[in-house]
Amino acid sequence: MGRIFGTDGARGVAGTELSCELAMKIGRAAAYVLTKHFSQRPMILIGRDTRISSKMLESALIAGICSVGSDTTSIGVVPTPAVAFLVGHYHCEAGIMISASHNPVEYNGIKIFNRDGYKLSDELEEEVERYVLDCPDEIPLKTGCDLGRSFARRSAVNDYIAHLVDTVDGDLRGIRIAVDCANGSASATAEQLFRSLGAVPMIIHAEPDGTNINDHCGSTHLEDLQKFVKTHHCMGGVAFDGDADRCLAVDENGELIDGDQMIAIFAREWRERGVLTGNTAVVTVMSNLGFFLFAQQEGIAVEKTKVGDRYVLEHMKKNHYVLGGEQSGHIIFHDFATTGDGQLSAIQLLSILQKKDCPLSVLASCMERFPQVLVNVSASAEQKRQFETNEHLSELIAREDQKLGNAGRVLVRASGTEPIIRVMIEGQKLDEITYLANAIADEIQRVIGAVETI
Repeated sequence: MGRIFGTDGARGVAGTELSCELAMKIGRAAAYVLTKHFSQRPMILIGRDTRISSKMLESALIAGICSVGSDTTSIGVVPTPAVAFLVGHYHCEAGIMISASHNPVEYNGIKIFNRDGYKLSDELEEEVERYVLDCPDEIPLKTGCDLGRSFARRSAVNDYIAHLVDTVDGDLRGIRIAVDCANGSASATAEQLFRSLGAVPMIIHAEPDGTNINDHCGSTHLEDLQKFVKTHHCMGGVAFDGDADRCLAVDENGELIDGDQMIAIFAREWRERGVLTGNTAVVTVMSNLGFFLFAQQEGIAVEKTKVGDRYVLEHMKKNHYVLGGEQSGHIIFHDFATTGDGQLSAIQLLSILQKKDCPLSVLASCMERFPQVLVNVSASAEQKRQFETNEHLSELIAREDQKLGNAGRVLVRASGTEPIIRVMIEGQKLDEITYLANAIADEIQRVIGAVETI
């Protein structure tokens, strides 16, 4: 992990950790690196989510970019995957999304995509970091007519929605679906998208005010959606996170359908169509044991990566696979997108529902989820490093994992995007794994000096 960029871009509390000064320096350095490698006057696309800090950081980024003679095109509030798609569609040299995804409103982030819509390579990120942190004075600044210009484009939402609609074979006519927009980026796109396909969307949490993104709504808080689906007799519901790059669903009974179950549904459907490349789905080490059992029974190969959609995508690209994702709802359809796309996942799920003409609960029953318990331990960057090098904790985790054998597993990892260490235990008996998860979290707290579990 870099000094500024983590597994999913630069993240931090907006205004302090991710300050306007830092955003300006990132914009300046990124634009300069692009001029060195690709174009003397690159055009950089910029999108943002609905956070109160996003426009502030956008202004700082634009100032930095224009100061080295590069141009910007702002497309307003859009999902992260819209930036990834439109950067190539509009022939830009790079795209920047300002968002902290599923995190609370006080956080924000800067994620950079290359001209092909993929996240910036580690090498280029490291070069940007070097100019930000080590040698900012080496960046030549422009003056007068050589300064960059800032433009705005108003067609972005329509162009992105047209792309999504084109991925569906047929329509979603008559499907009554609840849609939770998390008061985030999907608020700008979801209703138009679902109506364009003939669905009957019932939209909730689509009134962003700058402060309510992900606030007890969206894919991290499904309770409202679950109640709404049952109260309004919907065929199911879908929920996005703040930047709409992930999607979780609930069936007609309000029961959760997580990312693993959705990938299982897609994998079986793609295999039946003969389009599941290599007969393989790519998932992470956090995927539920039930998914691996499903794949074994269905004769579908599974390949695992580290946690993080960028690692899933890298593995998919390398091996030319078309389907992969995470339990959290980041799902990548590489035939259609270069990153996870929550709305793409939702319409692909509903397209299968339309063709199979059966309840969502029946589709999801192809995979049985093993009980999982997740306990988060608050930890600073230094405490994460202590955890990762502590032999006692490594031995404890390995010992408890061995005890569970094939009936479960222990997975403990430091988050790449949040100040926490995740303790995940999976097994057949909920009370036993709950006790074990809390016991391991308590020992981590004792050893590294963390103050609380979440």
